[in-house]
Amino acid sequence: MDTTQTRPAACGCRSKTDRYESFNGIDCDGNARRVMEYIERNIAAGHGNGFWEYFMAKRQPKSGPVPDDLFLVHCHINQIREFFEDCDDADALELLMQLEEECC
Repeated sequence: MDTTQTRPAACGCRSKTDRYESFNGIDCDGNARRVMEYIERNIAAGHGNGFWEYFMAKRQPKSGPVPDDLFLVHCHINQIREFFEDCDDADALELLMQLEEECC
């Protein structure tokens, strides 16, 4: 079986950074913090429930290592997407989709 892979010719048509080539120029940590800020704002606006209290408490656990925001977003991306959809928060949803594409 031939496992040789060929790479497509460089066409110069890429208009954005490709995470598979390099994370240079992608602010994954900063964008994850911004997603968390959107979550906090939507909770403060009355859209939260018990799950989101639990989720936010995970940022400061009583024991063990403190997870970074990117890890938390990555682990709960589907719940966060649904939350932003329920909140009708298009800006937050757009940022989440960008973060997922670039960093998760």
